[in-house]
Amino acid sequence: MGHAGMAAAAVRYLRSADGPKAAGPVEPLPRPDLRAVGDDERAPIDPAEFRRVLGNFATGVTVITAPAPPPTVEPQAEAEAAPTGPAGFACQSFAALSLDPPLIAFMVARTSTTWPRIARAGVFCVNVLGAHQGDLCRGFAVSGSDKFAGVAHEPSPVSGSPRLTGATAWIDCTIHAVHTGGDHLIVVGRVDALGTPDGTGDGDAPLLFHRGRFGGFTN
Repeated sequence: MGHAGMAAAAVRYLRSADGPKAAGPVEPLPRPDLRAVGDDERAPIDPAEFRRVLGNFATGVTVITAPAPPPTVEPQAEAEAAPTGPAGFACQSFAALSLDPPLIAFMVARTSTTWPRIARAGVFCVNVLGAHQGDLCRGFAVSGSDKFAGVAHEPSPVSGSPRLTGATAWIDCTIHAVHTGGDHLIVVGRVDALGTPDGTGDGDAPLLFHRGRFGGFTN
């Protein structure tokens, strides 16, 4: 399945959390048409306590990016309302998944307005941030702004997704599968290319997130 076919499959998946997926052309939705978790599905665990306890697990930080959509043939009014630039969001829920075949995974909220744009692209690039990129991460964590304003980047070699300058590593992927996980989606990507700025993997120290704050790594 090519990039366009994978994007279509991913967006059709977003149309419903349950049941068979409708065939036919994919409509450019502004956000995934997925319900959040219902009250009858919630476990008796306080969300604030959940975040507090899980916040003790330190993670790295990434920015997931996707290329700008191709020129549209939609009516002018709709075309003007649709985003025209690349897409991206800050993501700490990222992990290596499989060596053979090479797969990675990230998690994204089902209410995300950026994810449908990535799904329609069918491809994405994971940018692993360095300790000096806390401000960059904050910019990509804000919704409703031009996240790429003033941000240096170049196309990744396979998908053309933005590869952010200064990132400690990049992983160029095609969407392989999408699964539901409560109020999030689990996105599996097949790795097409990857690398580090100097080619050795011994670049800058990573940006870490722990107990609601950014930090660095020390020996």
